[in-house]
Amino acid sequence: MLSYSSSSSGPVTFSSTISTDIPLYEPPGQASFDDYIQDRPRVFNAMFPDKRRSKRLNDEEWQIQMLPIQFLFATVMPVVVMRLKCRSLGKNYPSGVPLHATRVLDLQATRWELRGLENMYVPSHFSLSVQGALYAEKKRSNGGGNSRLKGHLKMSISVVLPAILAIVPENILRVAAETVLKRLVEKMKQEVDGALLSDFQSFRKEMLMTKRAQAIASAAHRDRDTSSNQL
Repeated sequence: MLSYSSSSSGPVTFSSTISTDIPLYEPPGQASFDDYIQDRPRVFNAMFPDKRRSKRLNDEEWQIQMLPIQFLFATVMPVVVMRLKCRSLGKNYPSGVPLHATRVLDLQATRWELRGLENMYVPSHFSLSVQGALYAEKKRSNGGGNSRLKGHLKMSISVVLPAILAIVPENILRVAAETVLKRLVEKMKQEVDGALLSDFQSFRKEMLMTKRAQAIASAAHRDRDTSSNQL
């Protein structure tokens, strides 16, 4: 969903919202999606795999150098700091997330910077809002592990246009901005629907192998103890 608003004396605002609702297989007895999203560094690397354009800043935040964006006559390279936070028990859930969701990954842009703009294109005001959420909708009827991966992402830009762009007709400006935003949110959705699900499957397999290895080691330890007691 795309939206646009403007006023004659203030900034123009563009926003785009996209949602995810796809099948999620969570076999009983194996690691769940709730377990997976607690490993935030792994989740981030699955969503933003190009390590040359990202770096971890602290326990919750990562800086992302986004690919150059062409907007009308200007090319800009946004740098965004994203915060990934796990929430549970219905506490401080993002808007739109049901309280019965057992665990939620909350995504939010906390800081941003525009690089590469020539002085004539630098806006006097610019703000970026990125808010998203991911969670598993549990459906374990008949002992199965069929759930749904649900989530949403909203990206908004508010800007006071520099004089050189203020002369652009409103309809052309709107189409150009909506195209840029739609491309950005759709790319992020593709990462969720593809890379994230694939990495979750790898995570389940790794956790299952670790669990089996621990069981084998524990059994071997018990056998050694039994043998020692018999001597």
